Amino acid sequence: MHCLEKSVKIPFTINFEEINAYVKNIFPNQTIVRFITNYFDNDYFYADLLVGEEFPQNKKSIFSFNKREFHNQKKFNICFIVPTGIGCEIGGHAGDSTPTLKLLSTSCDKVITHPNTVNASDINEMPENALYVEGSHLTHLLMGTVALNEVSQNRILTVIDNDLENKGEFKEMAVNSVNGARATLGLSADISILNPSICMEGFLSENKAIGRISYLEHLYKTLKEKEGFYDAVAITTQIKVEEKLHNEYSKSGGDMLNPWGAVESMLTHFISSEFNCPSAHAPMFESKKISNLNFGVVDARIAPEVVSNTFFHCVLKGLHRAPRIINNKKLFNLDNIFSVKDISAIVIPDGILGLPVLAALHQGIKVIAVKNKNSMKNNLLKLPWAEGQFYQCDNYLEACGVLNCLKAGVSVETVKRPLKTLMLEKKNREGTSVFNDTVTNDNSLDLNPPS
Repeated sequence: MHCLEKSVKIPFTINFEEINAYVKNIFPNQTIVRFITNYFDNDYFYADLLVGEEFPQNKKSIFSFNKREFHNQKKFNICFIVPTGIGCEIGGHAGDSTPTLKLLSTSCDKVITHPNTVNASDINEMPENALYVEGSHLTHLLMGTVALNEVSQNRILTVIDNDLENKGEFKEMAVNSVNGARATLGLSADISILNPSICMEGFLSENKAIGRISYLEHLYKTLKEKEGFYDAVAITTQIKVEEKLHNEYSKSGGDMLNPWGAVESMLTHFISSEFNCPSAHAPMFESKKISNLNFGVVDARIAPEVVSNTFFHCVLKGLHRAPRIINNKKLFNLDNIFSVKDISAIVIPDGILGLPVLAALHQGIKVIAVKNKNSMKNNLLKLPWAEGQFYQCDNYLEACGVLNCLKAGVSVETVKRPLKTLMLEKKNREGTSVFNDTVTNDNSLDLNPPS
């Protein structure tokens, strides 16, 4: 079983069935795990697909879509998304979008986010009202094909690389991380050593981080054997990247793409698609040499990685109370089940386009796109938004203001100046409608049609 990215040109359409049919024709015996568009024009999506080879063929398509029947406005809930591996200035490193998440969380009842936004090696400071949801499950939530059930805690299966090349030193560190989380978080966890291991490789392309995973059957077998004895999966394995990238990334001042995150998301997408449970991954040091590298003082956004030994605690904390995944559609409209009916808005970096944005477009969910420098080149204004559905903001402070307007029932344009004055209609003697430039209190204005 293998997982890798493939670039493809897809005729432009916002119809999910048409996209699915076209992709299925190109990859008839393979499983599509993720869809992301680098840019689009009037004719094509220029997209990257995460393709699973030799996967079981009984899984539903990622393009499956269920339109919500209504919008439950009793609570104001949002999704906060910062994709992995595209070099976002905020959120492209080690949990450096956490302060932004905390800010936005004050404007809503619940904020659904994914591990990339808060995973900071041995640090995870997500707010209490955040729901930690693996990226593909967040996508399925917006597509209307899964729902969430909040829990007090999960039974976590921690899958740890056997680390044979380093005589198990980093494996022992990971075990200490698990026991530390049990002693401080009250974590319910079991440990499984992955032997033989999978092979994860991280690369940098021209505009994004990419990866390749081989021997997934080893992980599949481990998770299958223990199925029913865990609610969530925390996994730590080595990721092979060029040794020079460790130094280059740490000394880049935050300007370089993170070469590890993309392949990590590939792995958790695989786990989610096959086992339908919350999951997250942490990298393990590849060698003693790399673990002993001295980077000096680094960019603040990279610092959590430099001070960590296992990078694992953020994952354990996130999964501790991650909501469980509900597939039974009969339960979606229950009050205690969180589904697409309960989402009022999503906040994204401007220029990104994948299934979450297309799903929001179809579901009538408000979309707030924030200028957050990244390598994607999609002009989201060209999508067929409904009036008042799409907002572009210069920064997350402004986005917070928009969210507060939406929550308070205040039209955004009414807190800006100049304030547009609505025109007042009258009809002339011929019955033709004419408009004044401004509203007037002139009592001589005839508002009645001629007799």
